[in-house]
Amino acid sequence: MIDISELRKMDPEEIGELEKFLKEKLKADVKAEDREITVKPEKKDEPVKRDHIRVLLKKYLHKAELKEDFRVIAGPENTLMIKERKLSEAK
Repeated sequence: MIDISELRKMDPEEIGELEKFLKEKLKADVKAEDREITVKPEKKDEPVKRDHIRVLLKKYLHKAELKEDFRVIAGPENTLMIKERKLSEAK
């Protein structure tokens, strides 16, 4: 599962593009819902690795030029989160 609530606040259209990107790369069942994207393997004996999804999310953020605004972090129990970066103010 991928928590996308903060990404949805910034750009709701980006969610469809992310879902399409993950479907192409993972060849798995990817469903975007209100605040999350669920990834399920097509075959039960071939699980989708969390590290692989993390790398793909980072690649997508780079491709969509969102890398400066968002980052991918680990959440509880097989969950990844796309969080908005907190920019420190220059003094």
